[in-house]
Amino acid sequence: MEQIIGNFGPLLLIMVVFFFFIIRPQMKKAKESKKFREELQKGANIVTIGGIHGKVLEIRDTTVLIEVESKTKMVIEKSAISPEYTQGAGVSELAQGANK
Repeated sequence: MEQIIGNFGPLLLIMVVFFFFIIRPQMKKAKESKKFREELQKGANIVTIGGIHGKVLEIRDTTVLIEVESKTKMVIEKSAISPEYTQGAGVSELAQGANK
């Protein structure tokens, strides 16, 4: 019995460390991103994962209608909206400047 614990002990330790440093933070980040996209409101300034700045005009089930510079309208997937860049410092000023 001691030999089994001795052989699998390091493997179990690696799995626990892997869970707490890699899997758990990714699950938390995914949950926060989902919450951000569900709470998205009309008129919010956003940045897509492709770097497009825009203002939300309409929210649909899986897509969002946004307005970018020169009153151009685009339909994008909700999953393409980046919570990290949208909530980053200075992003709202850039998006507002582009939408004037």
